[in-house]
Amino acid sequence: MTVSHILGYPRIGAQRELKKVTEAYWKGEVRRDELEAAGQALRLAHWQTQQAAGLDMVSVGDFAFYDHVLNVSVLLGAVPGRFQAEDEVNAGCIDLDTAFRMARGRAPSGTPAAACEMTKYFDTNYHYLVPELHRDQTFTLASSRLFDEVDEALKAGFTPKVTLIGPLTWLWLGKAKGSEFDRLDLLDSVLDVYSEALSRLATQGVEWVQLDEPALVQDLPLSWQQAYERAYYRLQSTPLKLLVATYFGSLGDNLPLATRLPVEGLHIDAVRAPEQVAGVIDRLSPQQVLSVGVVDGRNIWRADLATLRERLLPLKVRLGKRLWLAPSCSLLHVPVDLRQETELDAELLNWLAFARQKLDEVVTLARLIDNRATPEDEQRLSDATRALDARRESPRTRQPAVGERLAAVTSADSQRQSPYVERTQAQRRLLALPLFPTTTIGSFPQTDAIRAARRAFKAGELSQTDYEAKMREEIAHAVARQEALGLDVLVHGEAERNDMVEYFGEQLDGFAFTRFGWVQSYGTRCVKPPIIVGDVSRPTPMTVRWSEYAQSLTQTPMKGMLTGPVTILQWSFVRDDQPRATTCRQIALALRDEVCDLEAAGISIIQIDEPALREGLPLRQSEWQTYLNWAVESFQLSAAGVADSTQIHTHMCYSEFNDIIGAIAALDADVITIETSRSDMQLLDAFQDFAYPNEIGPGVYDIHSPNIPDIAWMVSLMERALKKIPAERLWINPDCGLKTRRWAEVEPALANMVEAALQLRQRYA
Repeated sequence: MTVSHILGYPRIGAQRELKKVTEAYWKGEVRRDELEAAGQALRLAHWQTQQAAGLDMVSVGDFAFYDHVLNVSVLLGAVPGRFQAEDEVNAGCIDLDTAFRMARGRAPSGTPAAACEMTKYFDTNYHYLVPELHRDQTFTLASSRLFDEVDEALKAGFTPKVTLIGPLTWLWLGKAKGSEFDRLDLLDSVLDVYSEALSRLATQGVEWVQLDEPALVQDLPLSWQQAYERAYYRLQSTPLKLLVATYFGSLGDNLPLATRLPVEGLHIDAVRAPEQVAGVIDRLSPQQVLSVGVVDGRNIWRADLATLRERLLPLKVRLGKRLWLAPSCSLLHVPVDLRQETELDAELLNWLAFARQKLDEVVTLARLIDNRATPEDEQRLSDATRALDARRESPRTRQPAVGERLAAVTSADSQRQSPYVERTQAQRRLLALPLFPTTTIGSFPQTDAIRAARRAFKAGELSQTDYEAKMREEIAHAVARQEALGLDVLVHGEAERNDMVEYFGEQLDGFAFTRFGWVQSYGTRCVKPPIIVGDVSRPTPMTVRWSEYAQSLTQTPMKGMLTGPVTILQWSFVRDDQPRATTCRQIALALRDEVCDLEAAGISIIQIDEPALREGLPLRQSEWQTYLNWAVESFQLSAAGVADSTQIHTHMCYSEFNDIIGAIAALDADVITIETSRSDMQLLDAFQDFAYPNEIGPGVYDIHSPNIPDIAWMVSLMERALKKIPAERLWINPDCGLKTRRWAEVEPALANMVEAALQLRQRYA
């Protein structure tokens, strides 16, 4: 019988229950035991869902109150000393509040401290907490949370498959702190704890443990390839079965390595890399299980069950009971349940599958190739075929005028009129900004009043006229507060925007939207990606009247705020019936129209945010240039239609820039703002080494923490930046937007930032 399983399930809850209770705990509105009870109830519900769908095992260990990589750091006792957890580590019981302080700088108990660095998990929009590694660091089993969750599952009658980030991928995701050293020097100590944890799981009755090793789909140095064999030969002595899970791409040159690891099973991604299946089977040992990820764990389109059945039947013949079926990766990256979407039109609804529906797809495929399909399975098969046929024939996917416009684009359309050294003179004459100009990234707090007005408007309880009047009040309020603080370049605050991608998608043709399509971005931050269904175009201006109104309130320069084409693409669920590059260029042309209209309305600074540029980079270096060519061109296409005197900004956050700094320079933005506060300005090394020619705003405080940065700290950060970037090319700003913070946190933080700028001007004028 073909085994059906998953690599992980969304932990936020269908109604974002985990977000709500966790934030209530941080605010002191619920007790710790209530938080723990809510987490236990969610885990139980998710296991029941998996069992009811017909999966052969439920996933245990995929739950986290904040981040699953952080969970492993806590399990290993890898807690930085500033969080004062030495006694907890030694006692093997790191407190949940300690983990929260690592994630966000503070918790209901304990002393606040600088939060751990956060960055993107491979090429996804999920952010993980970067493990901090030190020379000669040792590790110890420091948390029982995973084992407690296994006990929960067993006592409730479930068959658990434990999922855990693998030891090499955890080290790969970590960052050396202090003096440089080889992270692999720490491997033996890490393996000591993994061995102890696996042995303990075996005594609990666990048969299978899934060790996630997505690092195997990247270009690995020889030393890391060799470390894989050493590590897994060490772990093979543990008394349970190991499934090494790879995903997000092809094993490539690591395929021989992965197939000779001494483990009982291997999972591969057959959605991103279907071509690798035959090669893996040819090299797999006769005793090993092959888990094939055939249902897309990263997108929401319905699976082609008929085609997949035909592809899987030969594999079933070759592998027999050693064939397992699963989604390509954890379902963390898709919404929870399509059945909640009662307001989507029937046509589109029929094309989609969320996490709950993907369970059914996996189970149905397993039964179909085993010749044990139920009438319900046969109905799913026929329904899927009809839906896919209807989607291919639907007129909503194509706009001939969009294709014609794209075909007419030339290379000149992607180039500014003059190089930066000439543009900057025109911009300085127009804007007359001081040394170290201060600004913010764009958004200000989304207050309860703003959210209440938006809900009332969507519910029909507030007219559009009254809603827009309230938004203008909020914009005026944000502008007045910024002027009082003394910022040099203002923003309108984005009160009218629900999300930096969803807001634009709602005004562009070719997009569709869900009510409950939430996915976790980091911690309790959830986003609701739009769905790109068809060709993209802009029917009318999207932001111009709001920016124009904000500029009318002040003589200080006002930034127009847009989300860039690559980020809109990356943070949407993208149509899979044409190349992503084509869709991205369509979005770029729509944004180009908006940029030109903003300029015509008198907005002389326009920010086109591209935080997802690095995220979209393929995991294999051989594929980078193709992606970077169309990604950079798309940004240029969106920005290049303006005069020299119009200053184009872009923003990027929580990414490693060293390996794509040339492409960032090729964007040719006049000013780039980046996240650097959590990395102590280390990210600026790439800009210094490359001799980045344009202006830079290194973020001087971490907006994901409620801690208020002090003036001296921000001045010290900027003085580190001054060692790398000339003063005349430096801006001062937070590291990201402020929508998730409260005004009580924002105002003192920005006041300190402005004072830091004044002190720097006095020192370096």
